Amino acid sequence: MELLYASCVGLLVTCGVFLILRARTFPVVLGLTMLSYAVNLFLFSSGRLTLNKAAVLGYANEYADPLPQALVLTAIVIGFAMTAFVVILAIRGRADLGNDHVNGQEISNNKKGKA
Repeated sequence: MELLYASCVGLLVTCGVFLILRARTFPVVLGLTMLSYAVNLFLFSSGRLTLNKAAVLGYANEYADPLPQALVLTAIVIGFAMTAFVVILAIRGRADLGNDHVNGQEISNNKKGKA
């Protein structure tokens, strides 16, 4: 179970970093979203992966740590706000520059060969 969970987090981080390094803004937004999902899963796993444990002290001998759950809820809200901001920024950049490249300049085929 832990190996599968760690593999999923690693895959999300790998795909997120790959998408962030793209030249267009939409893959960058998807990459940031995937990285935020990976961070959420990592924070959630920091409270140990346990099944059928009480979330509040006093109801059982063993309990699940509520702090990682609170951190994940906070990270979800922050991630949603960040995604909304980056999407609006990408739309504004597309409207102002006329293309959706990250640096604002589209590389044409004739410019690639010339220095």
